Amino acid sequence: MKTLYFDCISGASGDMIIGSLLDLGTDPLYLKEELSKLGIDSEYEISIKKVNKNGITATKFDVLLKDHAHFHHHDHEHEHTHDESQMEHGHPHDHHEPAGGIGQSVHDHSHTDTHHHHSHEGHGHSHEQHHEPYSHTEVSHSHSHSHRTFSSIKRMIESSSLLEEVKSLSIRIFQKIAEAEGKIHGVPVEKVHFHEVGAVDSIIDIVGTAILVSSINPDKISASPVPVGSGKIAIDHGLYPVPAPATLEILRGVPIEESDVRFELTTPTGAAIIAVLAERFGSIPSITVDTVGYGAGNKTFPSHPNVIRSIIGHSN
Repeated sequence: MKTLYFDCISGASGDMIIGSLLDLGTDPLYLKEELSKLGIDSEYEISIKKVNKNGITATKFDVLLKDHAHFHHHDHEHEHTHDESQMEHGHPHDHHEPAGGIGQSVHDHSHTDTHHHHSHEGHGHSHEQHHEPYSHTEVSHSHSHSHRTFSSIKRMIESSSLLEEVKSLSIRIFQKIAEAEGKIHGVPVEKVHFHEVGAVDSIIDIVGTAILVSSINPDKISASPVPVGSGKIAIDHGLYPVPAPATLEILRGVPIEESDVRFELTTPTGAAIIAVLAERFGSIPSITVDTVGYGAGNKTFPSHPNVIRSIIGHSN
């Protein structure tokens, strides 16, 4: 029996999770070929490279939007400087830099929908770490990107030629975020605008994760408790606590771990991926380890490596 285990050492963000799955040895060419089936490959480029985080070699996955030439790393961590608002419209990028934050980097746009403006290191964004995918309820953004709704993202995925299991898993993850955003903002799920999740980088993180998990084909998936960070992040609505409202809503029923790190370690996208995939939470299960992969966030912390660790093992 094959088991896939996510060890959320420094939280979780979409880019960190994909990086760790690629580091396991999954095929990056296959990932790119499958992602092209969404029909939006003219909007982005993918960067995959090795980096060192506090002595650990890890894979860094980034989505570079062609129209803005931004690296969406969505460094989770949002130095809580994210003005969440950035997330707001600063797309909630899901990549955390260091910490693993979701923050889907949205491009430097200063969004105001309910996102954090996390300052992403690599982008001019200020979303550094994770950004919540705040669903903007029709809030005006300063971006030039079109803001996709959950309904439009679902149609895009369903009309593609991706494997049915990949479509189903991707939609479940987006649904998880849409439901949380809708509840927080008091908007029907179908009307939720994903400034973060709707961002190209968020789509790539979520669908890309589904593609790689499908290729691994585990019998069981589990994860460690999820560190979320601490502190506050500034958004248009004022100072919000960490974890951000949408992230905490997504993590209902999921054990979270105390952390003294004053950053947003887990982004909405990262939280949704773990919440949907993991069947159980706890320490590493009794398995014989086959492969181990590390996915890096954008930020570098002095106290610990900003990575998530994925482990594939088998048991009788």
